[in-house]
Amino acid sequence: MSALFEPRTLRSLTIPNRVWMAPMCQYSAEPSGPETGAANDWHFAHYAARATGGTGLILLEATAVSPEGRISPYDLGLWNDTQTEALRRITRFLKGQRTVPGIQLAHAGRKASTERPWKGGAPITGGEHGWRPVGPSPVPFDEGHPVPEELTGEGIREIVGQFAAAARRALDAGFEVVEVHGAHGYLIGEFLSPHSNRRTDAYGGSFDNRVRFALEVVDAVRAVWPEELPVFFRISATDWLEEAGWTADDTVRFAALLKEHGVDLLDVSSGGNAPRVRIPVGPGYQVPFAARVRTETGLPVAAVGLITEAEQAEKIVANGEADAVLLGRELLRNPSWARHAARELGGDAHVPDPYHRSV
Repeated sequence: MSALFEPRTLRSLTIPNRVWMAPMCQYSAEPSGPETGAANDWHFAHYAARATGGTGLILLEATAVSPEGRISPYDLGLWNDTQTEALRRITRFLKGQRTVPGIQLAHAGRKASTERPWKGGAPITGGEHGWRPVGPSPVPFDEGHPVPEELTGEGIREIVGQFAAAARRALDAGFEVVEVHGAHGYLIGEFLSPHSNRRTDAYGGSFDNRVRFALEVVDAVRAVWPEELPVFFRISATDWLEEAGWTADDTVRFAALLKEHGVDLLDVSSGGNAPRVRIPVGPGYQVPFAARVRTETGLPVAAVGLITEAEQAEKIVANGEADAVLLGRELLRNPSWARHAARELGGDAHVPDPYHRSV
């Protein structure tokens, strides 16, 4: 049996294989009106294709817990009943293909209110669809970006409640995994890093203070999420800054705390909190961060980042560097990557009945 195609059980949930889909924003929801932030035909077709391709777990894209938490006006959201109902169609189909449906809950913080990437991704500072971002400190992400409004204690508590409310809606929509987005320089990651968090209150300064908001969000989500279902957390293992940033050592220390607070798996990425940093990108370049967390804390991990070949993914899991691999762009290129990898490795992936002639 291929290690990549062995089931993985977290709490009482069994995921049929270790080929998982990383959250990737589609920027394809309506930006205003009654369908704002709701999944539509594009989202259904996009996720359904990867499910019929044999992917074991699909984590839906960063889904905002409030209108102001969207990266762009075109992001998915989960703050009202219309959005909840639109997602049920997707979760029903995924489960019917033996794919576990998961969702990433997010708040973009100071990187909110931007244009879609293929439109340049610049901040939207006004007009019908723009708004002023918030952050832990009044520090803009980059030149030309607005100064975010510094969150008050009341504002922090409100966002913690929004994460909990979105988690309740995610459960109602049929999801079986919920992931808290703490990576890539969005709000939770902004609080973690001294590069973006300049606060002097209980949420800034020391390591314990900077992780406080993240742990409050995790606790709020875990409190409303069923005991038998897992909670994931996505982390940027490092800011890739030489000084005054979040580090791999911080990630290991934080992972141990997340484990104590009921997180079941760490989704290990990197970067995103500072522009124009030098990142040594190459095949599997983030895997060592995941492996270190797994070795030093015992917390299950998923590895992500330029994992493209079946044999490469197999070795990562078989060698104990990660419990699963998360594929991003490779699944955009090839929705049936999991089925093709199973054939190459001698593993077993679900094949829909109408597709059996392709085996």
